[in-house]
Amino acid sequence: MSLHPLIGLKLSSLELGDVILYFVMFVVLMLLIKHFAWEPINNMLEKRRSQISNDLDNAAASKQKAQTLAQEREDALKNSRSEALEIVSNAKSHGKATQQQMLDEANNEAKVIKTNALQEAKKSKTDALNSAQADIADIAVAISSKLIQKNLTADDQKDLINNYIKGLDD
Repeated sequence: MSLHPLIGLKLSSLELGDVILYFVMFVVLMLLIKHFAWEPINNMLEKRRSQISNDLDNAAASKQKAQTLAQEREDALKNSRSEALEIVSNAKSHGKATQQQMLDEANNEAKVIKTNALQEAKKSKTDALNSAQADIADIAVAISSKLIQKNLTADDQKDLINNYIKGLDD
């Protein structure tokens, strides 16, 4: 009699009735497991599969949403950069235009001032010439009248004119 290595029974003591009984018990046990445990285990596995599937779907949706938000932020950043460059460009061009306008106004004012100064200088020159001419005429008349009153020599006339001119400087 030899012993079975796993179950420790004698092989000669196993009979066909015992084998059929073990088989029937195995089938009954499987039916009981299927009836009472298989469906709850299967339901639990189905719920777990469904939960994992939902988690994966949610993760994919979250990833997609994150990528969309990242793209939107990137686009907004690009737009803000281009807007900033546009603002700077507009400010530069406005500054240049303002600078040019100020230069033009300053040049125009300088031209007006120069024109006025030239006109004033011309008027002053004309007035000075007119005044000098009148003074010279007065001097000539005065000298002539003195010359007429006196009968002078050429040296006396020069002295008289020089004295009269010196008198004008005082």
